[in-house]
Amino acid sequence: MACKALLLDRDGVVNVDHGYVGDIGRFTFMDGIVTLTRHAVDRGFRVAVITNQSGIARGYFTEAAFLELSDWMRGMFLAQGVELAGVFHCPYHRSGTVGRYARDSFWRKPNPGMILEAARRLDLDLSRSVFLGDQTTDMAAAQAAGVPRRIMLAEAGAAPESAATLTIRHLADLIPHLA
Repeated sequence: MACKALLLDRDGVVNVDHGYVGDIGRFTFMDGIVTLTRHAVDRGFRVAVITNQSGIARGYFTEAAFLELSDWMRGMFLAQGVELAGVFHCPYHRSGTVGRYARDSFWRKPNPGMILEAARRLDLDLSRSVFLGDQTTDMAAAQAAGVPRRIMLAEAGAAPESAATLTIRHLADLIPHLA
């Protein structure tokens, strides 16, 4: 039977968005992310990260550096008792300066490609899943993929128009909504 999932954007949700975070030295976990993901796992959710990474296409860091950072991030979660089922990334951007990544992609949010691939690879039931992001593109991708619960993490006073079904201010605000 397919599993429900908590699908997370990375920059601004898992880690503080310092802009094009491509190495451990610039990676700071968001307050409450471990507590939230542990709570989700305890309630039967598989947790996966779904992230646009145009910094690769723009030449700010390599895909190898991103993958190394992702392995480290997964290890840090695991050390806190949370296994990430997967990390899906889109290195492509039409304005990229690195030729092989300088193109459009169905994987790049707001397109649903990464979410649909995660569902296929991880046997996820998207109709029972939750997507947590901080951008309107996250909400659009989740909606296009058929994820019914789309949670926007927005700073106080910021609630941009989006396909979000709920807007929260802090990661801990989502805990009561995960059952």
